[in-house]
Amino acid sequence: MKCVLVRANDLSTGLAVNAAGVLAVTLGHKEPGLIPEDARDASGGLHAGLINVPLPILVAGRTKLKALRERAGQAKLTVVGLSDVAQHARTYGAYITTLATTPPEALDYLGLALCGPQKSINKLVGNLALYGRVTDR
Repeated sequence: MKCVLVRANDLSTGLAVNAAGVLAVTLGHKEPGLIPEDARDASGGLHAGLINVPLPILVAGRTKLKALRERAGQAKLTVVGLSDVAQHARTYGAYITTLATTPPEALDYLGLALCGPQKSINKLVGNLALYGRVTDR
């Protein structure tokens, strides 16, 4: 199993951090096996279980994000997309209403969370840059 976050390479720091948070929380809900049992420290204090696989953050252009979204869906991977429709909605109800009238080709993705077999994920994102490691492309 492998999971990655891919964010648009033109996002400001604030939007990039927000996108990563939204995508990670939703991915944890969609793939509950990613979060193991809680753990205790030496004094018995309880600590929430943390994701049990690495979660690299990669970058891609918006055209590439749209293509990744489509290819990942065809590959039957877990896909979470954060689009401009979600970013602009003030409430979840407004998001649902606007999304229902937005054709898929009109969605502009700020980021994606992908999860599935390591080989499938690597095939999709193997050439993407790691966020902060190299120049965003």
